[in-house]
Amino acid sequence: MADPKSFNLSPEIHAYMVGHSTPIDEIQAALVEETLALGGISIMQISPEQGAFMTMFTQLIGACDAVEIGTFTGYSSLAIARGLAADGHLLCCDISEEWTAMARSYWERAGVSDKITLEIGPAAETLAALPPGEQFDLAFIDADKPGYIDYYEQIVPRLRPNGVILVDNVLFGGGVIDPTITDPSTQGIRDFNDHVIADERVDCVMLAIGDGLTFIRRR
Repeated sequence: MADPKSFNLSPEIHAYMVGHSTPIDEIQAALVEETLALGGISIMQISPEQGAFMTMFTQLIGACDAVEIGTFTGYSSLAIARGLAADGHLLCCDISEEWTAMARSYWERAGVSDKITLEIGPAAETLAALPPGEQFDLAFIDADKPGYIDYYEQIVPRLRPNGVILVDNVLFGGGVIDPTITDPSTQGIRDFNDHVIADERVDCVMLAIGDGLTFIRRR
């Protein structure tokens, strides 16, 4: 929690910002600590300020039906589920039984497990199996970067008008503007960012929250 993940923040500014936002509770703090114990892979967990923002944003738009692509240990899904309407539902898609087992335990502790359905398997297949047509108010994409365009294209037609997709890691540590970086993940983010800005079905704005967070609204 001490290391800033939001883009280009100093540790001091990050600490000040987190200290002047609604604090995380004991359940979130325990999840952060248990995830940190996994080692370097813990970088996949969203930052506390992003989680707080996502909960508030979910509340502000009155989201009832949501989908998440990439659940990891459950911090982002917990943030979304806490912001959903009383009868809301979140579909989580992930490929790891191990990491999502931790997520399940924290959903239970937080009292939101009844709002969440977890599907283990390739997210593209899970999405393709859903009924066609508008069904989601909110989506969050934070998974394998080369798959972003596929997930996006499956979700957009299933968004209700004014529905929103939040997409994580769109700045990818600044690698998106470094032409010497050509790995599949960085290129996947570049391709996705270019794909979205050219899509006339949506409006979008990219913000320096976390590792870059794009808001995409279906027109």
